[in-house]
Amino acid sequence: MSNTNRRNSTLRSFCITLFFGVLLIIGAIISNQFPDEVNNLIEENLNIPAEENNTISVNTAQNTVVSADSKLQIYYFDVGQADSILVVADDQTMLIDAGNNEDGPLLASYIQGLGITKIDYLVGTHPHEDHIGGLDDIINNFEIGKIYMPDATTTTATFQAVLSAISQRGLSITRCEIGSTFGIGDGICTIMSVENEEQSNLNLNSIVIHLAYGDKTFLFMGDAEKEIESMISWSKVDVLKVGHHGSDTSSTEKFINAVKPESAIISVGKNNSYSHPAQSTLDTLHKVGAKIYRTDEVGTVLLTSDGKTYNIQTFFTALDGNASTANINAPVLETEQ
Repeated sequence: MSNTNRRNSTLRSFCITLFFGVLLIIGAIISNQFPDEVNNLIEENLNIPAEENNTISVNTAQNTVVSADSKLQIYYFDVGQADSILVVADDQTMLIDAGNNEDGPLLASYIQGLGITKIDYLVGTHPHEDHIGGLDDIINNFEIGKIYMPDATTTTATFQAVLSAISQRGLSITRCEIGSTFGIGDGICTIMSVENEEQSNLNLNSIVIHLAYGDKTFLFMGDAEKEIESMISWSKVDVLKVGHHGSDTSSTEKFINAVKPESAIISVGKNNSYSHPAQSTLDTLHKVGAKIYRTDEVGTVLLTSDGKTYNIQTFFTALDGNASTANINAPVLETEQ
C-alpha cells in the first residue's frame, strides 16, 4: 500500500506540474498575440461595448444638414476580387480599403488624377490582402490624416508592409469602438462594428461604417459575415456595399430585410474562383427590390449626392492590377436615379 500511495502521490504532483506548465505556455502565447510593432503604432485602443443578448443598438445619424454647395461622391472602384471605396465629401476624403497588392500603384495614380493629395481617413477594414494590399502605396503617396484598422493581426508580408509604411511615415493606427463617430464634409460616419473575439476568422473583425449625408444613408460592410449581421440592430439604408463580395457567408435575409437598400453594390472579380456573388445573395437582394451593381459587370460605380437624391454612374477603369485592360477614360455606361 505504501508503494501504491507513493506512486499516486508522484502522479498527482506530475499532473499538477503539467497543468500549471500548460497555463504558463497559454499565457505566453496570449501575451504575444499582437506583435510589439503593432502595439507601438496604436494611438487609441478602445473596448467594444458588449450586451448580454449579443444584440447591439447603435445610434446613427439619419439626417445631417447639408449646405447648398455641398456634394458627396463615392467611388466603388473595380479592383477585381477585392475592395476599395473612395468617399469625397466637400474637401475631405476617406478611402476604405485599397485592393490587392497589385492594385495599389494603380489606385494611387488614379486618385492623384482626381486632384486629391490628402486622405483624411484611411480605413483598412481587416488585414486580408484583398483589402489592405494597396494601403502601403496609399500611405507612401498621400498626406494621411487618421488610419483606422481593427485590433487584429496576421503574419503576412502584406500586413507587415502596411505596418512598415505607417512606421516610416511617423503615423499611428487609431482604434475605434462601436458607436464612435467622425465627420466627413457635411456627412457623419458611425462605426457599426469593429473587433470580434473570434480571431480565427478575420472577416468578423471588419470595420463596418454607416454614413449619413443629408437625407441619404450608406452602409459599408467590409467582409462582415452573418455573425456580425446578427449582433447589430440595423436601420434602413439607401445604398449598401454588400458584405464579403456577395458571398453566402453574408447578407442573410433578416439583415437585408432590415437595411432594405434601394441600391446594392457588390465588389467582385469576373469569373472568380469563389463563385461570388452567391445566387442566394442576389435572390435576397432582389426580393427587397434592390438595384444591384456588380463591378465585374459594370466596372467602377460612381455615386454622387446632394443629400436629397443620389445618382449612380458606371464606367470601366484600369484598376485591377491582375487584369488591367480597360480604358481609364471610358465613357459612362449607365446613369440611374
